[in-house]
Amino acid sequence: GGYGVGLGMDRRSSSPEVLGELRERAVKLKKEGMTHRQIARVLGIGESTSRLYWRLYREGGREGLALKRRGRRPGTRRRLSRRQEEAIQRLVADRTPDQLKMPFALWTRRAVGELIRRRYGVELPVRTLGEYLRRWGYTPQKPRRREAGQEPEAVRRWLAEEYPAVAARARREGAVIYWADETGIGNQEVVGRSYAPRGRGAVRTARARKVSVSMISAVNNRGQMRFMVYRRGMTAGLFVEFLRRLVKGMERKVILIVDNLRVHKAVRVRRWLRGREDQIELVYLPPYSPELNPDEYLNHTLKEQLGRRPPAGTMREQEQRVRQQMHSNQRRPQLIRSLFESPTVRYAA
Repeated sequence: GGYGVGLGMDRRSSSPEVLGELRERAVKLKKEGMTHRQIARVLGIGESTSRLYWRLYREGGREGLALKRRGRRPGTRRRLSRRQEEAIQRLVADRTPDQLKMPFALWTRRAVGELIRRRYGVELPVRTLGEYLRRWGYTPQKPRRREAGQEPEAVRRWLAEEYPAVAARARREGAVIYWADETGIGNQEVVGRSYAPRGRGAVRTARARKVSVSMISAVNNRGQMRFMVYRRGMTAGLFVEFLRRLVKGMERKVILIVDNLRVHKAVRVRRWLRGREDQIELVYLPPYSPELNPDEYLNHTLKEQLGRRPPAGTMREQEQRVRQQMHSNQRRPQLIRSLFESPTVRYAA
């Protein structure tokens, strides 16, 4: 409880039924397409209050909208022991709520509170949970995506057995390991954040005409990077062209690690690789595991860099901007090496 309510009512004197109905009405209007500003005007509540109701609903459904009893809850005087805190920290860091058979998609404060209640029978207020999380060094972050078809055992084998074997073979053969990936870069993508007055959303001007180009790149943990920009979708012919450019001028064999895109295994690609085993070899990541590819982080970095500039108006302009930025990145080996510092790709550093 304890949230402000409009309609000229004092929340302290309003019945739980009235307050609960107000929350549900706000959520219903949001589902119907109203903005928070419109909802605030219709219901006579603050815009921030409308946003709060919507957040509570997204995090916990109708149960999340339920008013909590005011005052100290039973058990809140209890504190978790150090060992209990460490156990909760490990679970939140290493597991997702659904893996623990909890009805949450993400680790919200409410989800962490439910985990503590289930494990230790201790109920903590949301504010106290926020204090715990801050003290542990946990911050709200945009979650990394884990593909639904990913096989945990395949990922385990890759990290524990397959990649170490590839790295050892590269050392024996004097080869260099690159990781490659493709991405599309549009002129209307919004990446990053922009400051704006509270309650008034940040705005970024978008061009009427959408344009997009594609790029394939490859990086290694020494800070080297190669790339190729193209307009059409990736084909076996384009991929072969990139491989040809990648090995050109290379004095050492290249072991190129890629995902399982069908093009990467096409007959034309296999035919081109035949007889060039001393120049280049393809190795495939576990299926549905983009987070294991350091080049994914280069794609995200590029989009953030371009997102700080006004959008391009034409295909040619977008193409030029991508090339200019990538040439600039190519001259910054420390930037490329930093891609390997992310937790899921540190194994490749």
